[in-house]
Amino acid sequence: MSTIAFDQTALTRIADFARSLSRLHQLARRQWVDDDQLDREFNAVCVSIWGYCPDDLVDEMFDPADLSWLDTLDEGTARIFAAEHGYDLVDDTGMLTDWWGYCWMILAEARGLLTAENRAAARAHLEESYLAAPNVIGVIVGR
Repeated sequence: MSTIAFDQTALTRIADFARSLSRLHQLARRQWVDDDQLDREFNAVCVSIWGYCPDDLVDEMFDPADLSWLDTLDEGTARIFAAEHGYDLVDDTGMLTDWWGYCWMILAEARGLLTAENRAAARAHLEESYLAAPNVIGVIVGR
């Protein structure tokens, strides 16, 4: 059996960017927290690390094999994958709650998907999906 060792000082510690989100998750264990608030905070963490968030991508931008791999991801594999790409998914209490989403962003970065062109395409796709919904007459986008 081989052992994988990573220099922890060379990894970007996502927990350092996710303190507010981690506190929000802790609060959600004791009282109701709006999912939109969690999503906004998660997106803020992603933007602070990568300059992009999951809303800047759509699944179709990924290779189907990558999406299948993400569907099978567990915490152990996620930790190794993240470390191989320069990220640490652990905070002082263990694995970050949103580890899967961070892996999605790490994979997007590794595949070169974090581009202004993809952001624009993802936003257009989102606007189209809203406009296709019944009773929607317009979409207001803050930029």
